[in-house]
Amino acid sequence: MIHRTLRLLLAVFVAMLLASACGGVDSSIAMSGSPGVDSDSPAHDGPSRIVSISTVATEMLFAIGAGHRVVAVDSMSNFPSEAPSTDLSGFEPNVEAILGFAPDLVILSYDPGDVVASLDVAGVASLLLGAAQTIADTYSQIEALGAVTGDQDAAATLVAEMQAEIAVLADSVQSRDEPLSYYHELDETLYTVTSTTFIGEVYALAGLVNAADPADPDGSAWGYPQVSAEYLLDADPDIIFLADTKCCAQDVAAVAARPGWANLTAVSRGGIVELDDDVASRWGPRIVEFLRSIVEAVNAIDR
Repeated sequence: MIHRTLRLLLAVFVAMLLASACGGVDSSIAMSGSPGVDSDSPAHDGPSRIVSISTVATEMLFAIGAGHRVVAVDSMSNFPSEAPSTDLSGFEPNVEAILGFAPDLVILSYDPGDVVASLDVAGVASLLLGAAQTIADTYSQIEALGAVTGDQDAAATLVAEMQAEIAVLADSVQSRDEPLSYYHELDETLYTVTSTTFIGEVYALAGLVNAADPADPDGSAWGYPQVSAEYLLDADPDIIFLADTKCCAQDVAAVAARPGWANLTAVSRGGIVELDDDVASRWGPRIVEFLRSIVEAVNAIDR
């Protein structure tokens, strides 16, 4: 069941990327209806009942201080712990179930077809925040949420703090004559990411070279190619980051036990890094935490 869910997540994420790519620079953000927020109104004079069908939006809402107005979130929104989790699906949003919480604003990361239109017919405003392709998209989405909830100042402060922390972390990376290479594992069937994704952009801040870039030279996999064991054995990355510790029970021992992998530089020299799947895949406020994990791992490599 976990593996099926992971495949569905990847499929939905690629669909979100396709939708974003067709709409231009601001295509990751789309507003429908109006939650009644006036740009000249005082802070917090916004929607009083928010439903978030987006793990990333849920994290952003709580980070800008709008969490107390969130009355329901989807089943995958597991952070922060005080988020009012329900069985609402983010993969197949059910309009009737969403309307059952009497929202005046619904935040989604994905619309499979007619959810936004149905909410509009019901007189409920919605904000569609698609998959981020860059870190800049993260900042734009936080600011968009701040604008629609009336928390503009808090959103601006959060963005400024994130930018400052990221700059400090990037500056703290140990200087090397030759950059280290890495492989980011999405699951044990060897789906990964390239430098063209927001995840790859975070790694680039730590001065790393992505060993998977040649696997998607024309972008046909939208930056999320599946590689082979032979490919990785040949690439021999210096560091392997596991973003499948929770979904797929992968860890240092599991990787070292794979046929032929014991000879990999990352395995033989202690370069396996276990990440929190959620932190490593969500483009919200915790990208700072994600970068910190990367920088600490890079600076710990003595070569």
